[in-house]
Amino acid sequence: ARGVDIICFPEMSLTGYVEPTRQPEAVLRLDSPEVAAFVALTRGRTLTAIAGIEEQRPGEKPYITQLVARGGLLLGVYRKITIVHEEADWFSPGADTPLFEHAGVPFGLALCADIDNPAVFMDAAQQGAHIVFHPSAPGLYGEQATRAWSADYAWWRDACHDKLAGYARANGIYVATATQAGRTVDEDFPGGGFLFGPDGACLTQTLDWSEGVLDAEIPEL
Repeated sequence: ARGVDIICFPEMSLTGYVEPTRQPEAVLRLDSPEVAAFVALTRGRTLTAIAGIEEQRPGEKPYITQLVARGGLLLGVYRKITIVHEEADWFSPGADTPLFEHAGVPFGLALCADIDNPAVFMDAAQQGAHIVFHPSAPGLYGEQATRAWSADYAWWRDACHDKLAGYARANGIYVATATQAGRTVDEDFPGGGFLFGPDGACLTQTLDWSEGVLDAEIPEL
């Protein structure tokens, strides 16, 4: 209704960020009913929707996968390439950086820990991407009862302003981040939506760690 072209939800937004060995029921196939229900939401609409799951990989650790859907169809997926630290015990890395498009505007995807992998952004740009969307779910350390939300949000905000702004400037692209926000049963996430322009400037951002939606205008769309 607001005329949105592309809506981007955070990493693992459909399944939640869970440890797959403890909650294997959260791991989905691309042909699962949950994925079909998400894709169906785009039927009869012109917007492109981006959302994340833990994707089953038979006989192997699952992928961290971001879905791209439009017009009731699953257009493709990006499987997170940068699997580091404790994630390496639970997930398999992807291998490709596919390109997508909306209304003739090409875009790429990166996921969370890809923030430390400039090659993901450079590869998308070299393929012709004008925008790289960066859905994220960086789990916070420390006790939930004593969570310092302001400091944790500031950590993630500063990382995005430092690294993602640099990738935007180095590659002449837009970079847009959507981050999981708030508390789950066993983990907290810092929130934060950011849009960086091709010169590295932050064009708009959320005010704090609260859940919400950031509307941003990109001239190409």
